[in-house]
Amino acid sequence: MSGTEESLAWRKDESGDDVRITGGCQCGAVRYALHRQPARPCICHCRMCQKASGNLFGSFAGVPARFFELTRGQLSVFRTSDEGERCFCTACGTPLAWRTPDQSWVSITIGSLDNPEAMRPTHFYGEEGRISWAADVVAHIATITGQGDDTLVQAIKRSNHQHPDHDTESWPPKETT
Repeated sequence: MSGTEESLAWRKDESGDDVRITGGCQCGAVRYALHRQPARPCICHCRMCQKASGNLFGSFAGVPARFFELTRGQLSVFRTSDEGERCFCTACGTPLAWRTPDQSWVSITIGSLDNPEAMRPTHFYGEEGRISWAADVVAHIATITGQGDDTLVQAIKRSNHQHPDHDTESWPPKETT
């Protein structure tokens, strides 16, 4: 094994395959990669996760911190308890992770992944905080974004500042004149 191969060996799983699961914030200022498949993606209904995500529940997928790589930018941190910190993008506010204060474990928000569809939650926590009507509401069939208002959809597409769901060399792109 060459020196370079040996220095990157930590990126391989038990079968020797490279693992790279990427994600980041909405504006692109913060990007990350996981180099292990999370063992137990989860949804947490506790009140702290509701507040931190600004949603009905938080959804997370965690790895030991040595398998978390920050590939662009820096995380901003709010310590929500003696047991955990919430990490987010200072520029756009996207909630990105929960981590232990000793930074030994990082659980990224599933919605910040480039491919959240591939990270189906298998564990569920915080039953005491579950919103009573949440299951009924999310079971409803949704309309397509902008259905019935094509003018709005086109205006959003033309003015979209959101980072794409993949790594980029730099962000934001340089404006062309």
